[in-house]
Amino acid sequence: MPSSRPFRTIGAELLSFLLAADCAGCGSPETLLCDDCREAIRPRPVDVRTPGGLPVRASLPFESVAARCIRRLKDEGETLLARPLGASLGAVLRDTAGTGTKALAVPVPTSRSSFRRRGYRVPELLLRHAGAEPTRLLSTERGGADQRELGVAQRARNVHGRMWSTRRGRGRPVILVDDIVTTGATLDEAARALDVAGFRVVAAVALAATPRHSERTVNTSETRSK
Repeated sequence: MPSSRPFRTIGAELLSFLLAADCAGCGSPETLLCDDCREAIRPRPVDVRTPGGLPVRASLPFESVAARCIRRLKDEGETLLARPLGASLGAVLRDTAGTGTKALAVPVPTSRSSFRRRGYRVPELLLRHAGAEPTRLLSTERGGADQRELGVAQRARNVHGRMWSTRRGRGRPVILVDDIVTTGATLDEAARALDVAGFRVVAAVALAATPRHSERTVNTSETRSK
């Protein structure tokens, strides 16, 4: 009979992790995400459009608990948060895709420097926890300024012409997926690259939209039980 010692060791390590953790949303001790904060990241869809006119549905406004949880996932390596956040993304992805769709779920590409720093690609990780298989079609050139430091027009200039598709589309429908939509410039560039390659971008979804976008239209008619 195999020894149970490895399982006891794993259990002890997991317990130690949880005891050392604090809630990503509010800082409550000994939990990764408390019940109240878990409730706060249930879908509250936000409908926006990019400067190029692409419709985007985000699961949450990028504020408060949602913003703190996403920062912990992106900046502090709290990959366990990808499960509840991915579930929230999955609700809007399924609504956008509809039933019987053949659309590919294509994540916005992660820069090489971000991947080296984190060791994972956030949009792809979220997609898998949303119950979808990411189709990696887009590549991006090195260089360019950090988008976080730029304004709306500067963001558009910074990314324009820097993405390309690794495959031809032949009219295949695509839903673009990102973690956070700020100005929408990156999604517009991704859509341009896919259009050039012959894909048909039908919509885009994101986990969250920044206040610049989320203050425009919050669809409060959506159920929070999804």
